[in-house]
Amino acid sequence: MEEAGKRGCLKEDFRLFHLKDSRAQKLDYHYHEFDKLILALGGKVTYLVEGVTYFLKPWDILLVQHNLIHRPIIDPEEPYERVVIWLGQSWLADRSDPDEELGSCFDVARQRGFHLLRSGAERRLHYMSTIQRLEEALHSAEFGASRMADTLCQQLLIDINRDIRRDARIDAGSYQVDPKIEEILRYIAGHLEEDLTVDALAGRFYLSRYYLMHRFKAVTGCTIHQYISQKRLLRAGELIRSGTPVMKAAEQVGFSEYSTFLRAFRSTFHMNPREFR
Repeated sequence: MEEAGKRGCLKEDFRLFHLKDSRAQKLDYHYHEFDKLILALGGKVTYLVEGVTYFLKPWDILLVQHNLIHRPIIDPEEPYERVVIWLGQSWLADRSDPDEELGSCFDVARQRGFHLLRSGAERRLHYMSTIQRLEEALHSAEFGASRMADTLCQQLLIDINRDIRRDARIDAGSYQVDPKIEEILRYIAGHLEEDLTVDALAGRFYLSRYYLMHRFKAVTGCTIHQYISQKRLLRAGELIRSGTPVMKAAEQVGFSEYSTFLRAFRSTFHMNPREFR
C-alpha cells in the first residue's frame, strides 16, 4: 500500500454531503486536515480508523478527527447511504466558548481510542430531525437560511458532545481491535521524536521482527515505516502552522536529517514547509 494521502479540500466553514452509492467504491487509506462526521444511514460498511475496525449500523455516528488515517470497506450487496459533514477547524474554534470547545468530542473519541457513537432509538430520531433540518437550511434561499444552517450544525455538535460524555459504554460487537497493535499505535503517537525502528519496537514489545511487521500491516494497512513517517509529517505540519520554526518542528517529530524531512514533506503536502504555514 502507498502512504496514506490527503483527500478533500474544505474552503467553507463546513460542508454536508448526502451520498448513496449503488456500487462499491474502493478507497485507499487517507486523512483530512479537517474533522469529519459520518452518519451511516444504510448499507453494509466497515470503517478502519487507526487500526480499529468499526462495523457500522444505521444512525451510527463515526467521529474522525483531522489527521487520523482511515478507510471504508463497502459491501457491494447493498447501497451505502450516509451523511458526511466536514468541519473547518477555524469555524469550530470561532463557535466555541473558552471552556467548552465545540470540537472537543473528537478529542474525547481520540483519547478513548473509540470513535463510534451509537445512540438509542429516541436519540436517533432527534439526530434524524436535526440532520433533515440542516439539509433543508443548506438548500434554502429563504431569509436567514445560512444562519439557520450554521446554528443547526452547532446544535448537532452540542448534542454529540453531550452524548459522547454521557454514555461511555462501548458496544463490544461494534468494533474489533488487536490489543497489542493498539498499544503500539498509542506508543508511537506519544514518542514520535524517539527511535521507532522496527527493531526498537519489536524489542520494546517483546515481539519478533517478522511478526510485528506482518501483523502491523494486516491490522493497519500500512507498513510500520509508512505509518510512522506519515504521523511524523502530520505532526510536523501542525507544529509549523502553530508557529514552530521548521527545523525545530522536524527535530521534535524525530527527523534527524533536515534534507530527508524536506523531501518527505514536499512529497506528502506538495509544497515546502514555509508555503504550508
